[in-house]
Amino acid sequence: MATRSREKAAMRRENAEKRPHATARYIRISSRKVKVVIDLIRGKSVDEAEAILLYTPKAAAEPVLKLLRSAIANAENNLELSRDNLYVAEIYANQGPTLKRYRPRARGSAFHIRKRTSHITVILDEKE
Repeated sequence: MATRSREKAAMRRENAEKRPHATARYIRISSRKVKVVIDLIRGKSVDEAEAILLYTPKAAAEPVLKLLRSAIANAENNLELSRDNLYVAEIYANQGPTLKRYRPRARGSAFHIRKRTSHITVILDEKE
């Protein structure tokens, strides 16, 4: 049933994301907690976003800062873009797989512990 699969693959490679981006997968923090932090920097310039993350007292700020710096490095090294013109165009956190653990409780019962993970993506773009 695979019709024109080579042509479709070629078109997909042509239209691949041209903007600099970085993705962190399987981060051991809930996506709900990450979303609070990433809402602070969406739409901001790269320098302003980095300054905000440095002084945000949340646990999710550290992996998001590391990911933002990775996206900046990708823009400078791979696409030869200037850091001064970059801003955070898109940033989102999706839920990753959940690690399921059990804790013993009274009278032989068990308590479910869900250790949640998240996938975070940052997409930068240039100001006009």
